[in-house]
Amino acid sequence: MGLFDRFRRGSRMRRPSGDRHRTGSTTVRASSAVDAEHLKEFVTSRRGVEGFVEPRTAVSDVTLLLVAHDGEWTRRRVPSVEWAHKFANSHQVPSYDAAVVGVPQRMRDYNRRRKAEGL
Repeated sequence: MGLFDRFRRGSRMRRPSGDRHRTGSTTVRASSAVDAEHLKEFVTSRRGVEGFVEPRTAVSDVTLLLVAHDGEWTRRRVPSVEWAHKFANSHQVPSYDAAVVGVPQRMRDYNRRRKAEGL
């Protein structure tokens, strides 16, 4: 490929086939039904869960961070920001944009407790 070939009209880079795609200069795994099932299991088996939708970055796709009342958390890739908010709404879980509100202190406290316990 020549230096300016990628800028020519009509020449677009194609997405690799399969469940991986490029974001920036990296290739990441796309979300899957397994991810959605994990999120559903987390929401239904814990109380006081809140959702934090994390935007796409150079190294990862959109993710949904779920944090329970005690700070236990899980994070999985999701198809889109809209999907994440709809998922949260359908499970009566409040959802926030993590880029705006950050992550809750109880999650950091949970991580600190786990580290102190050697887990």
